[in-house]
Amino acid sequence: MYILIIDDNEELLYALEHLLKGTNYHVDVAKTLQEGELSISQKKYDLILLDWMLPDGSGIDLLSRMRRENVRTPILFFSSKKEVEDKVEALDCGADDYLEKPFSNIELLARIRALLRRESVQKQTQLQIGELTIDFSSRSVLALNEPVKLSSKEFELLELLVLNANTVLTRYQISEHLSRDFDHLTASNIVDAHIKNLRKKLNADDLIQTVRGVGYMIAK
Repeated sequence: MYILIIDDNEELLYALEHLLKGTNYHVDVAKTLQEGELSISQKKYDLILLDWMLPDGSGIDLLSRMRRENVRTPILFFSSKKEVEDKVEALDCGADDYLEKPFSNIELLARIRALLRRESVQKQTQLQIGELTIDFSSRSVLALNEPVKLSSKEFELLELLVLNANTVLTRYQISEHLSRDFDHLTASNIVDAHIKNLRKKLNADDLIQTVRGVGYMIAK
């Protein structure tokens, strides 16, 4: 897996490069937008770690340009900006995830694994899990070869759980994924209601497991 880090903090760059290479990723680094764009034009990366503030501009500008040009490489945006509005802006511009500085190495590696796993699965048109067949391109689901009609939110929930199979997702994480209304993310009963409806429609109560006091997961 090839990862590009774009950040002008030399101490952080050194630490991240050492961490990721020690985890068997191939890593390139860039300290400016210009260097980053040059690297992106010369090599195909599996993931880009992109900082917000850079010497020659904003990471948001690079992110927006890449998405306008239909570059779909997963991007993990990180910044010391902590306001909800900043996080929303990055996600709306096309970031796949957002991590506030300072962050722990454990959390960073977990998010990287999740993004790379999701990208790998999404390259498949269909995914079979248990008695379900999920088609990501048509956003359709078959259970025992019978079509199951899901709402947009229900499909997004199923997709999230499947793409993070064997990983426990908290109610907050699920709610954050399903809604951009960050003022109401603690309303975990909304998540529970979606889970209940999804289980009923799929007729697969054992597929979506409840991890008491934490959240939900699909085990493969």
